[in-house]
Amino acid sequence: MRLSAPAFWRRRTLFAKILYPLSGIFSVLVAIRRWCYRRSILKSWKSPVPVIIVGNISVGGAGKTPLVIALVEHLARAGRKPGIVTRGYGGDTTSHLPVMVDSASDPLQVGDEALMLARRTHMCVVASRDRPAAVQKLLLESDCDVVVCDDGLQHYALQRDIEIVVVDAEYRFGNGYCLPAGPLREPVSRIKEADLVVYSGQKKKQPGYVLKMEGFISHDDKTMLSVDEFILANSNSPIHAIAAIAYPQKFFNTLISMGLELITHEFPDHHVYRARDMQFSGRQTIVMTEKDKVKCESLALENAWYLKVSAIVDATILAELDQQLAIADRTKQSKGCKGDRDSI
Repeated sequence: MRLSAPAFWRRRTLFAKILYPLSGIFSVLVAIRRWCYRRSILKSWKSPVPVIIVGNISVGGAGKTPLVIALVEHLARAGRKPGIVTRGYGGDTTSHLPVMVDSASDPLQVGDEALMLARRTHMCVVASRDRPAAVQKLLLESDCDVVVCDDGLQHYALQRDIEIVVVDAEYRFGNGYCLPAGPLREPVSRIKEADLVVYSGQKKKQPGYVLKMEGFISHDDKTMLSVDEFILANSNSPIHAIAAIAYPQKFFNTLISMGLELITHEFPDHHVYRARDMQFSGRQTIVMTEKDKVKCESLALENAWYLKVSAIVDATILAELDQQLAIADRTKQSKGCKGDRDSI
């Protein structure tokens, strides 16, 4: 389980400055590790089909998963056969063995994000801590011709053909410090090496995507209300809003911006929900994220809903991705790649 991000990651507080020397040590270790991959001291594996990494340089909350869904759908519309590889956060990570995910998978085994990806895209999804092994399983058990990795920018054991870095347009890079004083896994300068930088959120000023609110869907998936219908139905009483994501306040702010009155319940990222977590007074409405919903299906909830959102990606981003992918295809064909090692 990952805890929610600490507040001092947003500002250069005294405590963050005290931790800053440790951030310097962390940055050096990160640089040494990547240098070892570049010099083949640490081994990496190259896929025979193009690999697209969708990641970020900060810890959680940038909005990678909605973008992965949108990109996979775009590739499918273009006639490609995309497959998805994900870490499987929130699932059983005691084994490195890759697991094929489908709509009936157990989120406690494969993770909430992996299950949501499988259900939303209807594509082949493999969850594993070992991303090269996950890609190999994907290629062995499907006919995918391009792999999209949800997260894994720093997982250099898997070589990549296209790197996409997602940046939250509102929170950006927090206080600008690397772990543990700040949220960064790598220095901000790392984004200059990416093939595409995608800014997420309504406040974006650079190319990226915004979220479209599709509507509210009942816990049993039998009823869908538009945003206006849901607001009208809950205009006279507050609703219980729950979230177990990196930055729950982002979800709460979205609901507040709709005019809803909230009683908020914040849980650690990838929290495993129990019945006692939902024992609220009265029979008020419960609203959660789609990622939370897949973990709550075994609970007997009444009047519970989740907000379905979709990423609307700028055409310039999609066009640039298509160009980069065409180059990757030509490179694979010219080199006759068979999964051997190459430079990263």
